[in-house]
Amino acid sequence: PRRGGSTRRGRSGDSLVTGPTQFSKADLDDLDAKLKGGGYVRRRRQDLRKGRGNTFQAQSAVQTGGKVEIEEPITIKSLSAATGIKATQIIRFLFGKGIMSTVNSAIDTELAEEVCIDYEIELVVKQQESAEEQVEKQFSEREKVDVRPRPPVVTVMGHVDHGKTSLLDRIRKEDVAAHEDGGITQHIGAYRVKMKGTDADGEAKSVVFLDTPGHAAFTTMRGRGAKMTDIVVLVVAADDGVMPQTIESINHAQAAGVPVVVALNKSDLPGATDDNVQKIYGQLAEHGLNPTAWGGETEVVKTSAASGEGVPELLEMLDLQAEVLELTADYGGPARGTTIEAEMQPGRGSVARVLVQEGQLSVGDFVVIGRSFGRVRDMTDDRGKRVKQVGPATPVELSGIDVVPDAGDKVFATDTLKKAEDVAEQYRDTEREQLLASKTKVTLDNFADAVKAGQIKELRVVLKADVQGSVETLRAQLGQMGNDEVAVRVLHAAVGGVTESDIVLADASDAIVIAFHVAIPSAVRDIAEQRSVDVRPYRVIYDVTDDIKKALEGMLTPDQKEEQIGVAECKEIFNITKVGTIAGCIVTEGAIIKEPSTRIRVERDGAVVTENRPLATLKRVKDDAREVRAGTECGIDIEGFNDVKPGDQLVCYRVVEVARTLDD
Repeated sequence: PRRGGSTRRGRSGDSLVTGPTQFSKADLDDLDAKLKGGGYVRRRRQDLRKGRGNTFQAQSAVQTGGKVEIEEPITIKSLSAATGIKATQIIRFLFGKGIMSTVNSAIDTELAEEVCIDYEIELVVKQQESAEEQVEKQFSEREKVDVRPRPPVVTVMGHVDHGKTSLLDRIRKEDVAAHEDGGITQHIGAYRVKMKGTDADGEAKSVVFLDTPGHAAFTTMRGRGAKMTDIVVLVVAADDGVMPQTIESINHAQAAGVPVVVALNKSDLPGATDDNVQKIYGQLAEHGLNPTAWGGETEVVKTSAASGEGVPELLEMLDLQAEVLELTADYGGPARGTTIEAEMQPGRGSVARVLVQEGQLSVGDFVVIGRSFGRVRDMTDDRGKRVKQVGPATPVELSGIDVVPDAGDKVFATDTLKKAEDVAEQYRDTEREQLLASKTKVTLDNFADAVKAGQIKELRVVLKADVQGSVETLRAQLGQMGNDEVAVRVLHAAVGGVTESDIVLADASDAIVIAFHVAIPSAVRDIAEQRSVDVRPYRVIYDVTDDIKKALEGMLTPDQKEEQIGVAECKEIFNITKVGTIAGCIVTEGAIIKEPSTRIRVERDGAVVTENRPLATLKRVKDDAREVRAGTECGIDIEGFNDVKPGDQLVCYRVVEVARTLDD
């Protein structure tokens, strides 16, 4: 070794470090001893892996497996944080499934569980409790204050024109049907009707009726009616029988699990014969409603809305059914109910028609109704009379809420306005998240379809209606119209009259405005005329669907149909100077006509040589001709084609356009 230096040797004795060093000989000997002791570095690495030593690192589920809890909605970021699986690995897995995503993308529960299976992780997904569910839970757990019998809630269902509203008018002594456009009920109505007799508390008995529209377009609204009812009155015309909407009503009632009483209406008409009635009994039995006259459990009462026949018997039957059901409600504490319908009214703002089901609702109470909240400003009953306080099984119309809620939203009275606002905001946030999650994600499988979607012809619509139920129904109906080539796209749908902003949106988007049962102010009409925006007012829903269908069919590319005019056979070819090749022909069928719309197809030995060629010249002897009929000789010069041979068949035809329909 060199002077002033030291030598470090490895386990084999070879020199590892030579030259000057700051370490003493003792330090180097100690290091050599550790290295010669064997496995020091290896043991140190093992200690770090097992969590021993100076550095401790908690193990994630991806290393240990087992159960992992996570809340919805699930994103790639939250799944990675909960399980320890790298976000890039999750994205790569989804890409292998044909799903393009980012770290903030939301994925459904099944996909998240599939990701975790490869790592032996059991994913326990906790469904996010909505704000409405939290409030409803508080109401369900509260102590009952004043439990008493309540009036039954009866839903009137059936086919259009079978006399539902007329029958209810007979009971209410009020002619509502006369004010309905098109002779059909456009909205859900709720009415409280007093009956003969008193209850256990000595008060007059009453029944709450829900009148649901019978038109097929309002199936979803009938569904809401069935969910909040105790008894269903199924109206069937004795001279008509069970119809499609009757069957739908039966299905709704059976799904709700409520008893059904059949009102065999129009029993006084000549068509209501015994044979027809027996036939209707059979139709009812086929759908699970076996009449008591046949030994079943379904009560059938013959009624007549015109004469009032059978109406007292129907009310008695409803009272009997209510006693059997033993309906009760809590008449004390804060109110809970369900929205029947909602709309925007001039001077009152957002208005909700609600059915109170528990507790007491008073003017001044703080309420939350789905996305809307506020303080009850005023209330009116089904007769339009102002009321200060109402109890269970009472339909009322209330104002004071900030926005229009959806029909079917739950109504809750809260302690403070702040609490109502917080619940409504949570509801809106959840609604927004669900809307974003429901949007179709582009995958490798549907990417080509998404590109093709840009070629679809769209009829863009701005929809304004008087009530939320009409908005939902029309939106659903319009969304179902169209085919692979044309479609309806609702850009905006809301309750209220047509405003300037609606016209601006329609103008910018080349859309039409549908105004269903709402006013169109003259100022708005002027703006629409200036911007050439088509604003169409409607009163009946099937007028909307008929017009939209016609418009869509007008956007369809018409079919092209070939219409044969005549056939000529080439007999001889003539080459004329400065003219070209002329085919000497004899017309064998129809006629050869020279018009801008006619075309010539040349067929040889059963094969098409050329087609879609215009006639350059058509001659009869030496004169130009416009038409040459069968059995006549002529000379034909086909534009741009000189290879005609004797024996060729020259077919004269035109292509006509045939309008298509959505049903084609």
